[in-house]
Amino acid sequence: MTSFNTFYNTWCDHLSQLVRQLATAPRAPTTPDQHWDLEHLVAKTMTHYAEYYRAKSAAAERDIFNIFAAPWASSLERSLHWIAGWRPTTVFHLIYTESSILFESHIVDILRGQRTGDLGDLSPSQFRRVSELQCETVKEENAITDELSEWQDGATDLMGERANLDEKIGQLVSVVQKADDLRLRTVRRVVELLTTQQAVEFLIVAAELQFGVRRWGLEQDRQRGN
Repeated sequence: MTSFNTFYNTWCDHLSQLVRQLATAPRAPTTPDQHWDLEHLVAKTMTHYAEYYRAKSAAAERDIFNIFAAPWASSLERSLHWIAGWRPTTVFHLIYTESSILFESHIVDILRGQRTGDLGDLSPSQFRRVSELQCETVKEENAITDELSEWQDGATDLMGERANLDEKIGQLVSVVQKADDLRLRTVRRVVELLTTQQAVEFLIVAAELQFGVRRWGLEQDRQRGN
């Protein structure tokens, strides 16, 4: 097992602990201390994600092909990967889905003018900012995809006697690091445009999706004897 495999397992365990803390914290804090505690938990979770990408960047520089192979992930997880990780625009599908579910569950209260303060209670301004960020993210995704395609188109150069292998590998590392930077920036910018309560709910459902896909993928691998 590589050092990044070990790191990833430990990192997931710590993320699970943070999610449990988020889930048990008061969603609508009534005191300044409770509000600060909630903000602190959100900041800790975001720092934890940043730590993952720092470690992954270092691992990519050591062995970029191992990062693409992702032996720590299930077959299902790898099938969903976009440039060695999740597609950044997945964040927006998650926001819209969760917002729709919560809106429908609270529609009677909302029609009565009661505010829930959760992801089902996004303001028009928040929806506009989410939509704008989604458009920006799609453009960046496409640009990075094009960069990877160019790298792949030049794969035959790797077989040439004059090929600069280190330079080609360095370019691939750069593509993955750009993709990871977009992943982290997308989550950060979404969290910034949400209220603290909404950010907590978003981080919980995002982690639950990650854990759910992982559990199901590992179970499928076990059944196939992988």
